Amino acid sequence: MTSPSHANQAYWDSDAANYHAEHPDYLSSFYWCPEMLHEDQAHLLGDVSASSVLEIGCGSAPCTEWLQSRAHFATGFDISRGMLNHAAPGLPLTQADALSLPYATGSFDAAFSAFGAFPFLANLDLALGEVSRVLKPSGRFVLSANHPMRWIFPDDPTDLTAGISYFNRAYVEQDRDGNLTYAEFHRTIADWFKALQGEGPYLIEDIIEPEWPRELTTTWGQWSPQRGEIFPGTIIFVCRNSR
Repeated sequence: MTSPSHANQAYWDSDAANYHAEHPDYLSSFYWCPEMLHEDQAHLLGDVSASSVLEIGCGSAPCTEWLQSRAHFATGFDISRGMLNHAAPGLPLTQADALSLPYATGSFDAAFSAFGAFPFLANLDLALGEVSRVLKPSGRFVLSANHPMRWIFPDDPTDLTAGISYFNRAYVEQDRDGNLTYAEFHRTIADWFKALQGEGPYLIEDIIEPEWPRELTTTWGQWSPQRGEIFPGTIIFVCRNSR
């Protein structure tokens, strides 16, 4: 059976052009989430002027591109060659799987993921362990992802009726032969805490739930002003490597 990694690699390869056509503003700079929280405003990575920084699941790497003139060194990786092909020329990017990082132990001062990789990984613990391995001791790790509360609502961004179990941890699509073509994985708040800090290699320093800006009228996939007015769509964990 096709693994989630191979299924999602093929999915994002095929959807890369469409994804970029649908989200030009979001992909124009370093935004953490559909609420358009910018790193220049949030400073979640802190001062990176002397830091080596790794972006996890970088897609076409607008965040890594933004960091080029601000960090001592910034690089990123993504499993999808199709997404990487949309990156700006000359960026130091790698095609890789988050479950097996091609970097030496202790290579980076900071690592981050802005809606990249983690929602599509069945083995969250392995991926978080790999990030911890390539981070220096006490290195910063920042992760933004779908807020667990968003999972209980359908894809229609105008539908405010919760109808999906919060405790259903996966959504998959298959072709007629039963081969996996897409996989997305849900974590509850408790799941995230256990994976990051409870049984994981990090200390959580902050949790951020960005509010939907009143001036933002854009619908972004399942994120919309109607939903953003009443519940969070994004969760951001700011952590330190405890290994």
